[in-house]
Amino acid sequence: MKYFIKDTQASKTELEQLIKLAIDIKQNTPKYSQALKGKSVVTLFEKPSLRTHVSFDIGIAKLGGHSLYIGQQNGQLGKRERVKDVAKNLACWADAIVARVFDHQVLQEMAQHASIPVVNALCDKYHPCQALADFQSLTETFGTVENLNLAYVGDGNNVSNSLMLMGSILGANVTVITPQGHGPGSEFIEQADKLATASGAKFKVSDNIDDIGEQQAIYTDTWISMGDNTKVEDILNKFMPFQVNDALMTKTGASAVMHCQPAHLEQEITTALFDSEKSLAFVQAENRMWAQNAVLVTLLQD
Repeated sequence: MKYFIKDTQASKTELEQLIKLAIDIKQNTPKYSQALKGKSVVTLFEKPSLRTHVSFDIGIAKLGGHSLYIGQQNGQLGKRERVKDVAKNLACWADAIVARVFDHQVLQEMAQHASIPVVNALCDKYHPCQALADFQSLTETFGTVENLNLAYVGDGNNVSNSLMLMGSILGANVTVITPQGHGPGSEFIEQADKLATASGAKFKVSDNIDDIGEQQAIYTDTWISMGDNTKVEDILNKFMPFQVNDALMTKTGASAVMHCQPAHLEQEITTALFDSEKSLAFVQAENRMWAQNAVLVTLLQD
């Protein structure tokens, strides 16, 4: 691995190694206290964040590294100066770039022109660090993700894209259920279908909630992504049948519910379910740090 900017860059073996390493760092943190000693990581954010910012910053510090946060006050990348020039400048001083951006193309340009590793901390198409933490959480909960039945219910977005791509690579049976007109793009469906075939997994997309079938875990996310100006009242009627609640958990037989947060309670998920023992939301949040540390240790190993 030279970069980590989209899920399909890593093989099944590489993803399994990252998850194994993330769990080991989590369980044996002192052993890795100097794993990033002498390494400086720039965390470049066009979009605001709580979990991503804090988990990278504290995670890097736990492993003896140094992180430098550059926030959105500097403006959108490529506007003030070329992405190419930003990447080349940062490579003069830093050992890696973590970037949370609006446009995936920015990450591609950075990876092309920076002579150091680039990590995708979220873009419009992918959220691979979140997906890696999610599959770490599922591995810890169920022992393995191979042949695990996982359903994503709600709005098709960067989170669902990464979830279905990474899940299909790892051999999980991923079902994506979204309202009509809000599903994943055809390019992501085609990729996930091919990856699932290669791994022997099952992959399904539907706009009918009754197609969900039996599941072990159900995942949901906000119905309005960050930066989307859609009004909540304009989508509630269309999306409410896709709310994740106790009735849906009972119908599917699922024992775990997942959410990458922030959660809009009583919209995509009920408060009672989000706060219940079935919820892995805060396990996922913690595992963002460990999964991201595994990525950085792997990319920056001598």
